Amino acid sequence: MSEGKAEEVTWEDQQHICAFGRFNTRVHEVNAELRAKAKMAEDLEEASNELIVTDEDAVRFGVGETFVLVENDDAESMLDTLLGETKKEVDALEAEKKELQGAMAELKEKLYKKFGNSINLEE
Repeated sequence: MSEGKAEEVTWEDQQHICAFGRFNTRVHEVNAELRAKAKMAEDLEEASNELIVTDEDAVRFGVGETFVLVENDDAESMLDTLLGETKKEVDALEAEKKELQGAMAELKEKLYKKFGNSINLEE
């Protein structure tokens, strides 16, 4: 900004500002998904631990909205599979979040360079 004059906002600047807003919204969505996946992983680990200490031959395993009676070994295998899938989803979300934050940092740098303190791009 030169001598107190306001910088003109170009169409490209508007696109950068909108992109930053979209990325910021997605980062918040990813954070919520990560919290949900972390809770799911914790619940699966707890279920796996409970399965180890149970002395029953078969347990009720939730599938969708129903419960199915399955052998302990099968339930343990299913829990391990679900936990592995959850961890893969967490890794994918973490990678997406990192990519979004990188793009946001680039946009933030460009926009603050042009507009200085007259624009607020805080998450």
